[in-house]
Amino acid sequence: MSSLSGKQIILGITGSIAAYKAADLVSQLRKRGAEVHPVLTEGGAKFITPLTLQTLARRPVADDLWEEGNGWQPGHVELADQADLLVVAPATANVIAQFAQGLAPDFLGSLHLVARCPILMAPAMNGKMWTHPATVANVATLKERGVEFIGPEEGMLACGYEGIGRMWPVDGILARIESLLTSN
Repeated sequence: MSSLSGKQIILGITGSIAAYKAADLVSQLRKRGAEVHPVLTEGGAKFITPLTLQTLARRPVADDLWEEGNGWQPGHVELADQADLLVVAPATANVIAQFAQGLAPDFLGSLHLVARCPILMAPAMNGKMWTHPATVANVATLKERGVEFIGPEEGMLACGYEGIGRMWPVDGILARIESLLTSN
């Protein structure tokens, strides 16, 4: 039996070119026995389709706050209540800012505000965005609230620059997820 067997993991996918790596992350989590609940932002859907994530996760993708759930309870609340872990990979500067400011413009932002499980964010963005004082402050705020970060790493970025900003490798994110969920 896998260390992630039966664990309920919400995977938030945001608007970064690194969103394509979410397909591998979903697949690897499922192979380890986790139940993966993809949550796709509008920006994330510009890089990866709901159909890809739905097929790999074997469950619907949450992508619209206004078309959620079949029961009486709002879908983002119901999903947050079931979660063992909320992972955001890739985490853009935009979603980091939204989380830090407590904004809830979409399904992922609303879910974040009601989630009481651990949160792991894997940033992916241009290095100048990562080192901007606003992003630095937002990350510090979230860390003070107990949010965990993995990465980013240095390397060639989609914008053509080389430097910090690449999303951490999927294997490293998986290892951190396993560590967070098996340390209890």
